[in-house]
Amino acid sequence: MSNVSESMEFKRLKWHCRRGMLELDLLLEPFLEDEFETLSDEEKRCFYKLIECEDQDIFVWFMQKEVPTDPELALIVKLILDRVQPENYKA
Repeated sequence: MSNVSESMEFKRLKWHCRRGMLELDLLLEPFLEDEFETLSDEEKRCFYKLIECEDQDIFVWFMQKEVPTDPELALIVKLILDRVQPENYKA
């Protein structure tokens, strides 16, 4: 993939990370900026799958009220929470 198409793809991802809920924005955007490039291809695929989900579903997963039934979604939710949440925070 060329740098131009990679840049456009990253901008598209950033746009999709801007949700209707501030709580989601505060997790997804920093994760995209700081961690996305370090993900494996499989983890990136899971991230794409996550951003296609409904805000209400993502919210309950990030608030740790539910765990996604889809193992790929569960993987990326855990990864985001592990990398973005403050270390001292335990829900």
